[in-house]
Amino acid sequence: MARSRTMSCSSGMLASSACMRRIASLDSVAFGVVGPDFGGADDGFTHSYLVAVPDLEALEQYIHDPVHLAGDDQILDTFEKLSAIRFTDEDDSEVGQGAYELHLSKAQLYPDWGRRINEVFGADV
Repeated sequence: MARSRTMSCSSGMLASSACMRRIASLDSVAFGVVGPDFGGADDGFTHSYLVAVPDLEALEQYIHDPVHLAGDDQILDTFEKLSAIRFTDEDDSEVGQGAYELHLSKAQLYPDWGRRINEVFGADV
């Protein structure tokens, strides 16, 4: 879930939504959705983004895809707060650790990205 900086349907917000739709349609993604969040006003979230990837290999392709990398700056500039919901339909307890290790390796490869992610999520992801 995400909260936009402007809380309006600005051209930047529309461009970011289009960017998220491009990322959600990558070959490594099984399915994805992007749209306005209709949750409670108390949480302040304005938009939701969900992608499903079939496995850790697809997740690695997804997070390093040039389309995703190019979209990160636009998305991070548009939203002031993000919240991650991470889960798997696998009983394998290694999946979560593997996903976290992929995140750490991306943060090491792109330290500015890692810093910005920590800022908008409010903590280490």
